Amino acid sequence: MRSSFSPSRLLVLILLISLLLVVVQMELVSLVFAKLGLSADQGMLLLLFSLMGSLLNLPLLSIKAEMPKVEVKINTPQGLLHIPIPFEGKTLIAVNVGGCLIPLVFSASLIHRFPIPTSALLLATGLCSIICYLASRPVPGIGIGMMPLVAPVTAAIIAITFGGEYAAPLAYITGTLGVIIGADLMHMKDISRLGTPVASIGGAGTFDGIFLTGIVAVLLT
Repeated sequence: MRSSFSPSRLLVLILLISLLLVVVQMELVSLVFAKLGLSADQGMLLLLFSLMGSLLNLPLLSIKAEMPKVEVKINTPQGLLHIPIPFEGKTLIAVNVGGCLIPLVFSASLIHRFPIPTSALLLATGLCSIICYLASRPVPGIGIGMMPLVAPVTAAIIAITFGGEYAAPLAYITGTLGVIIGADLMHMKDISRLGTPVASIGGAGTFDGIFLTGIVAVLLT
């Protein structure tokens, strides 16, 4: 969960697209999505739609929020300039299309197509959500941030342990839901104190973890 588009987010998207091109050249896309019951073309479309959808936030509601206690510091010839982050006392809660809606829909399709035991699904998702919650942190003036590899590595280990022959789809589902529930929804109580104009569920910061889950977690299973 994070605020609206920024240059740093553009850099992350460029890096992710570069990673995607490397994966394509190594012919790993076919391997990854064959485990999930998709063709290479279908897998590429899923990744591309996720990347493009990461630029779209659908607004849900607006909440009152505290003024941020952080400011931008810029070095100038006259000395260090302190610029307060613009904020009007409200935070818009939104849902990111590429980092939340698309992964949720695909996860639902995996649950429908693969007979994963409900007990394993609930246990794996619960464990991953707790770890993602502990690994993510509120960043004043920005939102919720988390290291990108936490979710896919955690999801892969849990899926291998509990998933059996359905480890690959369980890894994707667990990683996706773990980030959305643990890093985003379980931190909703912190949003009003961050002083960020927009908080996007599945947005940049956690989007990286959700995107990488689709590649790394499945490759590790």
